[in-house]
Amino acid sequence: MWCFLAPALLVLFLVTILPFVFLVATSFTPYDLTKPDSLRFVGSLNYTELVREDRFWNSVWVQARLSFWTVSLQLLIGLGLARLLHSRIRAVEWVRAGFIIPMVLPPVAVALMWRIFFTPDVSVLNWLLGLAGLPQPAWLTHPTLALWAIIITDVWEWFPFVLLILLAAFQMMPEEPLEAASIDGASPWQVFRHIELPLLKPVLVVAGLFRLIDSMKAFPHIFIMTAGGPGVATEATNYYAYLQGFSYTFIGFSSAITVVMLAATFVLSLAIIRMVGRAADVE
Repeated sequence: MWCFLAPALLVLFLVTILPFVFLVATSFTPYDLTKPDSLRFVGSLNYTELVREDRFWNSVWVQARLSFWTVSLQLLIGLGLARLLHSRIRAVEWVRAGFIIPMVLPPVAVALMWRIFFTPDVSVLNWLLGLAGLPQPAWLTHPTLALWAIIITDVWEWFPFVLLILLAAFQMMPEEPLEAASIDGASPWQVFRHIELPLLKPVLVVAGLFRLIDSMKAFPHIFIMTAGGPGVATEATNYYAYLQGFSYTFIGFSSAITVVMLAATFVLSLAIIRMVGRAADVE
């Protein structure tokens, strides 16, 4: 049996376990690409400097807002559209296919498209705002709106993922409780609130966790649309780690940032699973 598993285990080791071990080991060194002899053990020095650095905590705050709003909006929009599309009307199949388009586009193409959309001189959005007599902001250079431009882009690209998962969950839902509620005279809102939503809770948790983990990797949008600017307004933690490693050549420090991100993602995901599990036990 092991001879059949060996190729898969070897690939897993080479592409997952080995890079992870190298990442953790490097985080305990001051490794600098411009200093080949800097690969030496210095203990928790990188982590100590990380805790003291204001720019790192700013990136954590930016990442927290980015993850919260993208995941929340994707779940809300995906849930709402999945409920609306849960129908046997033939035309709905074409609508479903249309919603998949943003998800299958390359992230770089999506970022370029939305960068053009938010560029004042050629923006259709600003043209419409001008026709309505409303302000026409420079979205990608505004300290507040720049992050919202990235949030909108990420939500547009990935809400179809949540939509497809929840739509499949709606279609696999048992008919008996829904028919019983209809016979008892329950309103559509009551059916959704007390029957459909509890049945969807495990699927919502899975979709939310997938999107939470993926929101930590919103690199292409930031890199192409704002490059972390203006200033550090959109410099999320993953982009900050990229700058430290590949712009400033501080690989050891960048590795420490990445390890902290991985640990935070794991702990947050585990906490969400346990909280939802306790709520399900109480119900």
